[in-house]
Amino acid sequence: MQLVIGDKVWSTWSMRPWLVAKRAGLAFEEIGVRLRQADNQSAAEIAPHSPSSKVPVLKDGDLVIVDSLAICEFLAEQSPGLWPTDPRARALARSATAEMHSGFSALRQECPMDLAADPSPLALSEDAARDVRRIVALWTSMLTRFGGPFLAGDWSIADAFYTPVATRFRTYAVDLAAYGDDGAAAAYAARLLATPEFRAWEAEAVER
Repeated sequence: MQLVIGDKVWSTWSMRPWLVAKRAGLAFEEIGVRLRQADNQSAAEIAPHSPSSKVPVLKDGDLVIVDSLAICEFLAEQSPGLWPTDPRARALARSATAEMHSGFSALRQECPMDLAADPSPLALSEDAARDVRRIVALWTSMLTRFGGPFLAGDWSIADAFYTPVATRFRTYAVDLAAYGDDGAAAAYAARLLATPEFRAWEAEAVER
């Protein structure tokens, strides 16, 4: 398999399936594309790999899969344990993943992932603050229901999808207590950033 990804400093969507593949111990060749290049150079480099002209892309023989969630679902079929085995836990993990996949646009726009940036507080708009409150409530609810240490108990694709959010909270010094956190959400965010897969991604991002 080949996984085509964007810069590790910025590309949240690339991070998600990369973390999943690494966590599952799946073998793949990593193909990196520099983003934010002038004169549409990034798009030109992506085009031979991706019919959507976007990253990430998973290539497995003549199979080409675009979209991070679709890639993760394909990887889950190759490796058991990436979703919870309990049907209710699996349903809630998928629900949380889908909400991240399609929502929280204000937080994304105002707090882009930047692993090379020093932490610095940022005043959030009400829309972004609403996103943070929802994420705190979602994390707290799932951690309480399943007992942690991750959203549905053991690590799953849902945790991969929220790892970039944890980096945003760190980079923009978001005090989760101000958004209803009793400490559980902040501790969970710290656990995401301490996983060996994320630490490997971050080390390569900073090095490059």
